[in-house]
Amino acid sequence: MSSLSSAQIQQYKDDGYVAPLDVLSKKEALEIREEIELIEKKWPDELKGLGRNYIHLISCIFDKVSHNPKILDAVESIIGKDILICGTTLFIKNPKEKGFVSFHQDAKYIGLEPHNWVTAWIAVTDTNEENGCMRMWSGSHKHELKYHNQKFDENNLLTRGQTIENVPYNETKPVILKSGQMSLHHPAIVHGSGLNKSNDRRIGFVIQSYIGANVNQVLGKMYVQQARGEDHYKYHEHVERAQELMSQSGIKTRKKANNELSKIFYNGSEKIGKY
Repeated sequence: MSSLSSAQIQQYKDDGYVAPLDVLSKKEALEIREEIELIEKKWPDELKGLGRNYIHLISCIFDKVSHNPKILDAVESIIGKDILICGTTLFIKNPKEKGFVSFHQDAKYIGLEPHNWVTAWIAVTDTNEENGCMRMWSGSHKHELKYHNQKFDENNLLTRGQTIENVPYNETKPVILKSGQMSLHHPAIVHGSGLNKSNDRRIGFVIQSYIGANVNQVLGKMYVQQARGEDHYKYHEHVERAQELMSQSGIKTRKKANNELSKIFYNGSEKIGKY
């Protein structure tokens, strides 16, 4: 079992996140990177825009990571034993590109209520201040959701370029992870990340999010998998696990899931971004 310790659970409650957590070996992390680069080479359009979402539905490697018992043990410590996987996302910052993530709260536009869910951010490559690691505003999850300005910045990796203005940068803390390590963060914590100023890619695989079975999608429809326990509520559509890379059934399911996700992310918006 890799359940969180009482000290780690307390850190999560106090700060809104916990890190670093050792979940994958260096070899397993490298396998993820190789899978990404294989898909980019053979199917160059598949991971662009909305295609960076629901990758666990088209790849056995990403499916295996999403159902990893070490990760699920840690998640169970926070949201309980009935765990659903309701989405995955890739956050890739290539060197010399200007991709960044503005300070925001995940819960603002995602429609998952109540907030009995957690985001797992897995470092595929080392992530540090040089290459644009996440920064967390500790304790910010304890307050009401903040106003987000929708900027639709060209280089912002978020759907709407949603931005919380005037976040006190000196009060935020870098989440430094080695490849194979993970952070868990609360739906309402304010966080963001800067530019990659290194000479290598910075890759994060994010399970966004693991939700308790009691969590409903109030803005639309989610395609989920049962990761652990039971789903007594039946709020969401359950889908099959990936059987092979880029199977026709996986591609078809992912397309449906991404179409629904786009409706959720842009609910009430007059403009559509590239993600």
